[in-house]
Amino acid sequence: MAQDSARQAPPSPASPARALLPAIPPALVVGVLASLLLLLVSEVAEQLQDVLWKNLPDALGVGRYSVLWMVVMLTATGIAVGLVVWKAPGHAGPDPATTGLDAPVLPLVVLPGLLLATMLMLAGGPSLGPENPIIAVNVALVYWLGHRLLPRAPGRVWPVLAEAATIGALFGTPVAAALLISEALAGRQTEGPLWDNVFAPLVAAATGAMTATLVARPNFDLGLPPFGQPDWGDLLSAMVIASVGALLGMAAVRAFPYVHGAFARLRHPMLVLPAGGVVLGLLAALGGHLTLFKGLDEVAELAHDPEGWTAGEFATMTVVKLAALLVAASCGFRGGRIFPAVFVGVALGLTAHAVVPAVHPAVGVATGVLGVLLAITRQGWVSLFVAAVLVSSPAVIALLCIASLPAWLLVTGRPQMQLREDGTAIR
Repeated sequence: MAQDSARQAPPSPASPARALLPAIPPALVVGVLASLLLLLVSEVAEQLQDVLWKNLPDALGVGRYSVLWMVVMLTATGIAVGLVVWKAPGHAGPDPATTGLDAPVLPLVVLPGLLLATMLMLAGGPSLGPENPIIAVNVALVYWLGHRLLPRAPGRVWPVLAEAATIGALFGTPVAAALLISEALAGRQTEGPLWDNVFAPLVAAATGAMTATLVARPNFDLGLPPFGQPDWGDLLSAMVIASVGALLGMAAVRAFPYVHGAFARLRHPMLVLPAGGVVLGLLAALGGHLTLFKGLDEVAELAHDPEGWTAGEFATMTVVKLAALLVAASCGFRGGRIFPAVFVGVALGLTAHAVVPAVHPAVGVATGVLGVLLAITRQGWVSLFVAAVLVSSPAVIALLCIASLPAWLLVTGRPQMQLREDGTAIR
């Protein structure tokens, strides 16, 4: 009788560690694949950018960043991307104003057009980064491969792994992905400890980050003058600059639906995108060549010589870059908003340093980026992380945490820089 009872007893549940182990191999593969795709797209875009902005103007005897060439190139980029959006299957994905880092699973037929539109945008100069479209492509590919190779795995796991891996590769560290996922999970009902839920995404993010580090060696430290121990003046500066950055970002967010609606009235992509290109070319003529592209290389150039521009020049670049981000995100260029927002924050922080030399450049840059990103993304942890990693100074972290409080009071409950399909803002 005892033996019969033993045979009928249900098997003991697997330990949590044993349950997590099967997730490691697919997470490793996803991390490598997502990172390599990002690096491939970035490399192709950089090579094309050299052709468009160096080889071609040199061959034609035109200044690389002359007003004429910037207007011509931005307009031509609008035409080229407009053709892709018009003719490519799936029209290169949904309206980018309606998408964020949490990408939908797109049909595979959409991906070639989306990749081509992204590479043309990155090379041509509009003020957007690669994050949103690359995450969308990786999510679709990983979801498709996962369903075919491991059909028993829950379908919801593949987009999370792809997003985490891509974010890890973008920043060269899994910390940003872990913070983003943790923030997303805070609003959901989950089972088990937090680290059980983020274990597989963290493996994918770490693998993506390591792949990018080994291949491309990304570095976000701007090399600003070292910052020592903070004082009361630094605390006041941090709170003021972060709040100003948040207000500046919210101004762009508030204008977003109206600018998007104005371009939408043109209806056809061969009108909307070239019109956006013309406006971006005129903005570049006003702000200079540093306000072009996604902004990371240009941010490094600004930070290399914080004394090299006047307060008026820094302020002009701040406003022009924010306007360029607003236009590029509104008129249909495929791209993300984080990296150009970083440029806006850096330029704002250096404006503050130029106006009040007592404001340390590291404090100005970090808190400016924090405020602008909080307004643009509504991602508190990611905004803190990006702001801190740019200056690589542990002493700034406490200032950032305090400065985030008044800035968050300004932005919480307000619309974010993403629209619903009907064109209304998402809160």
